[in-house]
Amino acid sequence: MNAVLPEPSASAQAASRALCDRIAGRIDAAGGWIPFVEFMDMALHLPGLGYYAGGSQKFGEGGDFMTAPELTPLFGQALAAQVAQVMRLAVPLAPTFSTVLEVGAGSGRLAADLLPALDALGTLPESYQILELSGELRARQQATLREAAPALAGRVEWIDTLPEKFCGCVIANELLDALPTHAVAWRENGPMERGVALDGDRFVWAERPAPGELGEAMTQLATTVPIAAPFESELGLTAAAWVAEWGRRLEKGALLLIDYGLSRRELYHPQRDRGTLRCHYCHRSHDNPFWWPGLSDITSHIDFTAVAEAGFNAGLDVLGYTAQANFLINCGIGELLAARQQTGDASMVKAAGAVNVLLAPGEMGELFKVIALGRGLELEPGKKLLGFARGDRTHAL
Repeated sequence: MNAVLPEPSASAQAASRALCDRIAGRIDAAGGWIPFVEFMDMALHLPGLGYYAGGSQKFGEGGDFMTAPELTPLFGQALAAQVAQVMRLAVPLAPTFSTVLEVGAGSGRLAADLLPALDALGTLPESYQILELSGELRARQQATLREAAPALAGRVEWIDTLPEKFCGCVIANELLDALPTHAVAWRENGPMERGVALDGDRFVWAERPAPGELGEAMTQLATTVPIAAPFESELGLTAAAWVAEWGRRLEKGALLLIDYGLSRRELYHPQRDRGTLRCHYCHRSHDNPFWWPGLSDITSHIDFTAVAEAGFNAGLDVLGYTAQANFLINCGIGELLAARQQTGDASMVKAAGAVNVLLAPGEMGELFKVIALGRGLELEPGKKLLGFARGDRTHAL
């Protein structure tokens, strides 16, 4: 994937060089090599210099990529129907006393759309929490909410860590793909961890035998899916651990996780032998994480089978898994679009185009998946959560 990328500004290049100096120092201190998962963590999250900790715009037309909430408020309005159902099931006597927690809220656009929609549905939460570690993104979220939902912005509070115990609905839209991932390779001489070394002043790939838990996970994976060396990919141990942690913290409610990814057999298909690691800069996708580190987002596809297993093994129920298109249709996005059309809204054409992007198989409709994990939600026999009523693919995980 050789994208033609715009030249970063002088200030952006200076920030990247400062980050590179910090990473190079870490490599030197570690004896000349660090695992890619550590490089990715620093490139994305190092305070003041990492991609999500810096000051550049990330989301929307002026950023590096578009998220679903940036395309149209109809995404958040449709999602609100599912959130409302979870809240009614989690706190049946007083769903408004429940809490919504959004982890990694981006620009704040989803919160600004969800709150009015939940209010209209009669399930406005007592508290809408946002877990966001980036001070720069917190400021953007606060500004978005003040502008787009001023009457409800006071219900939002920002937290620094996962709550010890939680009852309500957790939302994570495009969170898991940005958690640091292990880059791995199956070679003729066994499972290897891909890492980063220095060649002069350049970062380069370098491999070492996969240690401990990682090596065991790679060996186990190769017994469940047909992986033949040479094969390069990623292993999302951090994402699985994050999901498993909710098994200890979630008392009643559900996690709604929306991201791009596949089932295990699809993700580790022989035709994906070069992995799914991707970088995003100025709405262009490339595959070189060493190109001006700190200026590009770095992501990889999610293994939704691993996500389901992590939740299930931690005591959570797998409540549904489906493509984003199915989920949004089940949640009524078509009816929301039709209602806008009936009002003669001048933005109807733009909204229809955005909904097409959200639903089209060649766009976000099939690439993105939604999985729900929960505890204590008593559904009627034979019934599923609203978003998974039709097209549930849990059986394919």
